Amino acid sequence: MFGLEPSLPAKKALNIFKENNYSKIVELGAGLGRDSIYFAKNSINVTALDYSENGIKIINEKIKKENLTSSISTLKFDIREDLPFETNSVDACYSHMLYCMALTLKDLDKLNSEIHRILKPGGLNIYTVRNTNDGDYKKGIHRGEDLYEIDGFIIHFFSEDKILNLTNGFKNLIIEYFEEGSFPRKLYFICNKKN
Repeated sequence: MFGLEPSLPAKKALNIFKENNYSKIVELGAGLGRDSIYFAKNSINVTALDYSENGIKIINEKIKKENLTSSISTLKFDIREDLPFETNSVDACYSHMLYCMALTLKDLDKLNSEIHRILKPGGLNIYTVRNTNDGDYKKGIHRGEDLYEIDGFIIHFFSEDKILNLTNGFKNLIIEYFEEGSFPRKLYFICNKKN
């Protein structure tokens, strides 16, 4: 759906990881692994989590093909559950458009709490969301909060205020607007630091 090349946010995140000398990250909602593969090829150890068994299978095939078995591990996982990592054990978490899935604010609060728990002190949570300037916002069937179902797919849209309300235990460092794809999708790139 999004192509095979690494996303623009992954390229930006890699620079941040390198600046901070991070070597161990978790990608939440890894999809088909385009960003996980990119990180691994750039000396970052990645644990890639995704809800889709098929997505994990495809990532595993790419890992073998690219000979990256020592740099990436995968896990089929529902991020609404407690994250399967020790407290204070991860340098950074990364996710591209995971927060805009069919997750309520309650789900996202729990996810943020779990990310906060597993991050080392000063660790970063980098994520992207579609924003309320996006052309699909308020289209389709309203499913509560800022969730809209378009062509059978539920999308959660975000304002800057909503992003700032999801910083419990974090300090927001970056909220940057960017566009992606031919539509284009209108998004925010967010970087939060664990207090």
